[in-house]
Amino acid sequence: MAPALTIPQAEDAPLLESNLKKNGTQAETKFEVSENYDGEYVFAPVEEAQVSRAMIKRYFNMMYDRAVSDVVVIGAGSAGLSCAYHLAKSRPDLKITILEANVAPGGGAWLGGQLMTPMVVRKPADRFLTELGVPFEDEGAFVVVKHAALFTSTILSKVLAFTNVIMMNATAVEDLIIREDFQGKQRVAGVVTNWTLVALNHDTQSCMDPNVITAPVVVTATGHDGPMGAFSAKRLVSAGLLKELGNMRGLDMNRAEPAIVNGTREVAPGLIMTGMELSEHDGSNRMGPTFGAMMASGIKAAKEAIRVLDSSQIVNGKIVG
Repeated sequence: MAPALTIPQAEDAPLLESNLKKNGTQAETKFEVSENYDGEYVFAPVEEAQVSRAMIKRYFNMMYDRAVSDVVVIGAGSAGLSCAYHLAKSRPDLKITILEANVAPGGGAWLGGQLMTPMVVRKPADRFLTELGVPFEDEGAFVVVKHAALFTSTILSKVLAFTNVIMMNATAVEDLIIREDFQGKQRVAGVVTNWTLVALNHDTQSCMDPNVITAPVVVTATGHDGPMGAFSAKRLVSAGLLKELGNMRGLDMNRAEPAIVNGTREVAPGLIMTGMELSEHDGSNRMGPTFGAMMASGIKAAKEAIRVLDSSQIVNGKIVG
């Protein structure tokens, strides 16, 4: 049996009274643990309530803090994650909140085309892979990552390691906060959220009202049309801020990728659009299984967000000048 370890416990964690320290605010308890894989592996004891409190305290403190965020990123696919990475690295002072409707972040970047695993990235977007430390094979005009999940898992882990980034997955954006700003213009000023399972069941239950997050900048990266795709582009139309969708055109890699990167912009005051959602908004071509534009578009969206923030006067999450 391994020697006893001293394991600090949170102030609000229930402990055995006999083990509580009497002379400090933080309790310490000695547990016998063993990392023995020959049939004698022993865990430290735990009370079920401790587990619940550990999750609840952190999650709801996070929700409370991020009710006002600096940037909200809708969608944790390749474009949204690339945006969050560049934002967090460039501006550690910003509170960046990522909202992902699915349980598993990553969007369509876990595989390449037709369920095959390699990921193709056209140059010069390979420089971003190098920055992340993702290995690849060089094919001349493009590079190939052996498995798309290698990119997605790497960038996901790096994004979540930033102390100024939080992610709420299984959380859907049901609407945009749109209000009149200091210039009398309609401005996107945050998002309306709900648990995804609630959002999918509004027709089966009674009214289940949402929550809100205020932010001076919202980056939307919800992808092309699908179950929850192109959400913000569609909402701009129904809100009267966009006449009609451009609708995504047929596949043309050579037209599609530069159109997405160069078209990444603030499509409405307070709302920056990135990735394949732009193809539905602008009517540009789809690119299929090549991912460089998603990464570069996300980086450009981050630069656009910084530009908006740096050129604005912000009070309590609202642009006032």
